[in-house]
Amino acid sequence: MALVLDLLNRDPRPRHPEKASRPDQPVLRKPDWIRVKAPGSARWAATNRIVKEHKLSTVCEEAGCPNIGECWEKKHATFMIMGDVCTRACAFCNVKTGLPGALDADEPARVADAVVKLGLNHVVITSVDRDDLADGGAEHFAQVIRAIRGSTPATTIEVLTPDFLRKGGALERVVAAKPDVFNHNLETVASKYLSVRPGARYFHSLRLLQRAKELDPGLFTKSGIMVGLGEERNEVLQLMDDLRSADVDFLTIGQYLAPSRKHHPVVRFVTPDEFKGMETIAYTKGFALVSASPLTRSSHHAGEDFAKLKAARLSRLRH
Repeated sequence: MALVLDLLNRDPRPRHPEKASRPDQPVLRKPDWIRVKAPGSARWAATNRIVKEHKLSTVCEEAGCPNIGECWEKKHATFMIMGDVCTRACAFCNVKTGLPGALDADEPARVADAVVKLGLNHVVITSVDRDDLADGGAEHFAQVIRAIRGSTPATTIEVLTPDFLRKGGALERVVAAKPDVFNHNLETVASKYLSVRPGARYFHSLRLLQRAKELDPGLFTKSGIMVGLGEERNEVLQLMDDLRSADVDFLTIGQYLAPSRKHHPVVRFVTPDEFKGMETIAYTKGFALVSASPLTRSSHHAGEDFAKLKAARLSRLRH
């Protein structure tokens, strides 16, 4: 029986115990347009050293992001707070599944110090799902935001949060801490939730995004999906309409890449021309900003995209 091992930490235990007994899924050969530079430059090593010295987790590593070489070369790292073990078992995700440990009270200060050391003008903070916590980790998000504001007030902050399902008051706590961008990914179309994201609820996630904007109309809201999971084109278009109905500003669309043969299989590789078509349609539906390409990920080019969001809003206000 093949096991999904934790190859990042050389841990002999299964990284995804719930997937270990699943049959191996077929693997499609990657097309020529999905090619990334292998990490290992001096600047990449400097970013890696700062992350390790501060004892922090990054979604770049834990989720196996293909853009880690490019981003860390620029000293851009997306911090994953509240540990590296998730209480959910999504079929697409490479983050470890299990029972997380206690929250680290010193983590907000370490994240803030790492932001200073990396010289970040814009930082993305995400987390594992913490269904074990009464507030889903909302107060910890708020503490991290406040710590960064205290250490480097000019740095803009983007949060990529869990759905806080059945955690009353959690969203309000995060929004009250005044992040600049509130991101929550739908990940896939509604019909795929049971097989791809079984612990979540499509319309709850939509309402979370809508409610964030209601709580703070000046907040930028953002969401992302993966394609290549077997979704239909009309379902993607409906998702776009749903997000616009929730007043979401920014949509990201990227190609799903299976972390292992135990994860949900890649049904197909979407061509660059198809991504360009989805981007064009999304703009016609009213999004202020759209990023759609095979290697697009939620926090890829986040700083540059934040500048574009501000410019798009200013342009709309002028007209």
